[in-house]
Amino acid sequence: MSASTVYHFDNAIVRTPCHGIVDGLRAVDAGVPDYAKVLAEHAAYVTALQEAGVTVDILPSLEAYPDSMFVEDPALVFHEGAIVMRPGAPSRFGEAGEIAPVLKKRFSHVLDLPAPGFADGGDILVLQDRVMIGLSDRTNEIGAAALADCLRQLGKHPVVVRTPANVLHFKSDCSLLDEETVLSTRRLAAGGVFGGLRVLFTPDGEEGAANALRINDRVFVGSAFPKTIAMLEGAGYRVVPLATSEIAKVDAGLSCMSLRWRAA
Repeated sequence: MSASTVYHFDNAIVRTPCHGIVDGLRAVDAGVPDYAKVLAEHAAYVTALQEAGVTVDILPSLEAYPDSMFVEDPALVFHEGAIVMRPGAPSRFGEAGEIAPVLKKRFSHVLDLPAPGFADGGDILVLQDRVMIGLSDRTNEIGAAALADCLRQLGKHPVVVRTPANVLHFKSDCSLLDEETVLSTRRLAAGGVFGGLRVLFTPDGEEGAANALRINDRVFVGSAFPKTIAMLEGAGYRVVPLATSEIAKVDAGLSCMSLRWRAA
């Protein structure tokens, strides 16, 4: 895997939020998201992707699936091909079938994660030399093993790790910053999962900032995390603050709202 494929993207798929997002899954009740504000946050996200040099394909909303705007969970995409996942929440099972035809139009090589295991894209962190699969409430050991086989078929090197208890997804607590660096919470990094990498820790009280998103020459970060933004800017990163207060009410962040790959 060359450095240019790690966070350099020219294509992305997103899905318009449906009205049912107000009833989306949540581990902690932080209130009901405002649909109009969710739409605004999503639109700003799409604009930021486009300004970063990414062509964005916007799929129509799926009213039958409240969490369907989070397209990263039912699929993984790479330059080499795509994998249709098996989301770990029962209310999201049908999302894989909805995204599969979209992927088959864009990728010549599309793999299906076999039953009976489950795996969410939110538990997958792609690094330069490996693809980390975090075991969680949404990704079980059977699903992780099956996903590892699929990744090897695409020429990737999978590594299965554990997500701390009470953390929804592996990437809820970490993100890639560059070829050698990750942003992480202390509770996740304490398990030693990032061997060989430089780790920047989220400031105390801003653990939610760990789900940042590196896109080409910039890093998207939730605008509600000023200490993290200042830290990353001080470290030389070009930071793009984006509002996430409404999507955060349904346990979501920046990475889960798009599928990203480099086609050129």
